[in-house]
Amino acid sequence: MTAYDDAVQRYFAAWNAAPEELDKAVAAAFSDDATYTDPLADVRGHEQLAAAISGARQQFPGFVFRPAGPVDGHHALVRFGWELVAPDGSAPVAGSDVAALTDDGRISSVSGFLDRVPAA
Repeated sequence: MTAYDDAVQRYFAAWNAAPEELDKAVAAAFSDDATYTDPLADVRGHEQLAAAISGARQQFPGFVFRPAGPVDGHHALVRFGWELVAPDGSAPVAGSDVAALTDDGRISSVSGFLDRVPAA
C-alpha cells in the first residue's frame, strides 16, 4: 500500500467514524491546522473538520462514504473519487477530492468537488 492509499483510508475512516471515535479519527487523518474546502464548506482545524463531518452525517443518516475509482498521487498530492452510499446501496452523491499531505502522511488541505448531487 502506498502513502497515498494510506492517507485516503484514514480520510474515509474519519468521514465514517462513529461520533465517539470522530475526534480520534480526524486527528489521525488531518494535520492540526488542516483545511477542507468544497462547495458547501470551508473549515480549518480539527474542531471545524469534526463539525463539518458531523453535519454531513446528520444530513445523511445511515449513509457511508466510500472510495470510487483509483487513488492517484504525486509528490505530496493525492486525488481520489468518492461516493456517499445510502443504506439501499444507491449512491446519490459523488465527488472528487485533491489533498495535500504533510511529511507524516496526514492531510494538510482538501479541495473537494461535487460531481453528482440529488435534485433539491
